[in-house]
Amino acid sequence: MSHNEQNFAQKLREKGYRLTPQREIVLDTLCEIGEHATINQIFEKVHVKAPAVDKATVYRSIQLFLEHDFVRVGKMFGETVYEITPPDPHHHLVCQQCQKVIPLSDNHFDHLSQHIIEEHGFVPNFNHLTITGICAECTQKNNDKKSLES
Repeated sequence: MSHNEQNFAQKLREKGYRLTPQREIVLDTLCEIGEHATINQIFEKVHVKAPAVDKATVYRSIQLFLEHDFVRVGKMFGETVYEITPPDPHHHLVCQQCQKVIPLSDNHFDHLSQHIIEEHGFVPNFNHLTITGICAECTQKNNDKKSLES
């Protein structure tokens, strides 16, 4: 994915900001990584491309992108991670055992969203959810292990 596909440069200009070369390198790096990354992971890749860009610049760029919803933040495995905001809502199932991340379609939350609206009068924002648990492979391994122990 390229940040040009979502026209971040124009969106920044419309909000009174410039897409500086440093900001563009950070955006390009996030797009290249293509998944959740920590500030350190982003900085390491940015630093290879542009050694003059320091960690504070990366952090400030990420904060600007968060403010304008170009980037999303989340927690995975106890770390703060960032990713380019996709055009459509998306979610993740995260295995607490093997740390596999499985994408989850947004349609799974239609019924839940309607239920919350009807029962509580609350309109939920299901744009980016992470649900932790145990994946099918780890569940099977755990069951096999229990069977052997019995």
